[in-house]
Amino acid sequence: MPIFKNPNFDFLKWRWPAVSLSVLIILLGAGAMAVQGGLALGIDFSGGTIVIVQFDGPITEDAVRGAIGGAVGESVVQQYGAADENEILIRLPQSGPEQGTSLEEGANAVVAALERSTLGAFTVVGQELVGPVIGQELQRRGVYAFLFAMLGILVYIGFRFRFSFAVGAIIAVAHDILVTLAMLTFFGFDLSLNVVAAMLTITGYSVNDSIVVFDRVRENMRKMRRDAFGKLVNASINQTLSRTIITSGTTVFAVLALFVFGGEVLSGFAFTMLVGVISGTYSTIFIAAAAAIVISERRAARRAQA
Repeated sequence: MPIFKNPNFDFLKWRWPAVSLSVLIILLGAGAMAVQGGLALGIDFSGGTIVIVQFDGPITEDAVRGAIGGAVGESVVQQYGAADENEILIRLPQSGPEQGTSLEEGANAVVAALERSTLGAFTVVGQELVGPVIGQELQRRGVYAFLFAMLGILVYIGFRFRFSFAVGAIIAVAHDILVTLAMLTFFGFDLSLNVVAAMLTITGYSVNDSIVVFDRVRENMRKMRRDAFGKLVNASINQTLSRTIITSGTTVFAVLALFVFGGEVLSGFAFTMLVGVISGTYSTIFIAAAAAIVISERRAARRAQA
């Protein structure tokens, strides 16, 4: 394909429009979170009860909601899996003490209400009980994992390349996480352990993509000493473009298959990975490079004034 033969696109020409687009998406995501009262947390972090039931015949969410409404109070009822599987997920928020008695009572109340209803035969195919203390501990560990990953990335790239590259990579990763959170909010996905695992995977993917470009920049610094730093970075992005597109494209196809065929359990993980891979490729070309150039030019200007 012609795009892979000596490409010479002026990516840096579009860096500020790209940054503006990213800021717009992030701000819209933050606004959506504010409207709905924060990021929707899955049961892993918020605590509560999830009961998944499979009916013998077709069923609607409204019918199940009406059957259990008087018995359990506040609840979330939604279709689970493919429509022809007749599975319904019922989620009850944590409302009692941390120990499992209130959680178990909520699950039992759901089953009892469905048994008294006229919705027909059903089978409980899944059940999760998570107390609030466990949920808070998982939140804390998720934050620590992300912070330690960021610190490790900063130190590694700072020593291997230069400080401006490390900051550019961190900004790109932060961009990918914020864009992914915005997309999760737009499409109604909860923040669960699977989603956090996908975000940590995105972090590694994004940094690896940036390192490929930065490594080529370091090589070209010896060959293109007289060229401006921005021109050097743009040439490096073009030289690694083939690798970037092939790697990202194959990863997107694999994750897309997981999203389409992986079922409800893996949908949040697969969607997060899908958004993260696309965002990571975009941020490597526009965000990381732009940040590295701005920081390098400012440091060079300070040295010239000293």
